[in-house]
Amino acid sequence: MMNEKNYGYGVDDNSYKAAGELAGITLLVDEFYNNMSVFTEAKKIRDMHPSDLTESRTKLAYFLSGWLGGPRIYAAAFGSLSIPSAHQHLPVGEEESEAWLHCMQKALENQPYEETFKVYLINQLRVPAERIRAVCARNI
Repeated sequence: MMNEKNYGYGVDDNSYKAAGELAGITLLVDEFYNNMSVFTEAKKIRDMHPSDLTESRTKLAYFLSGWLGGPRIYAAAFGSLSIPSAHQHLPVGEEESEAWLHCMQKALENQPYEETFKVYLINQLRVPAERIRAVCARNI
């Protein structure tokens, strides 16, 4: 039986709140990018990013804010976004997609989120990861 705390992810701003709003999302994103720099299996995807990750961190946090049902601050700061189109120039295949998800999974494990939300979120993140992989496959 689900309790009130973990019920309704994906509805209204429930996921945004479960992630700790922008402050919690920022902590997740910071750990994610730290993981990308640490895990050897993530070297290829880390090398696809600039050496200074400040803007990348902000963009991902702002994107996740709206994607999780919170304020849609990405568009106000950076303009409209199509996740697959923004990545279509990169050589992202199965290995790179799984490395990205691995870095995010490890970042999620260290957040103070409900376990049910961690499972929900990594499963939801597989959708854009797969879309990116699908449009980038021809670059490999």
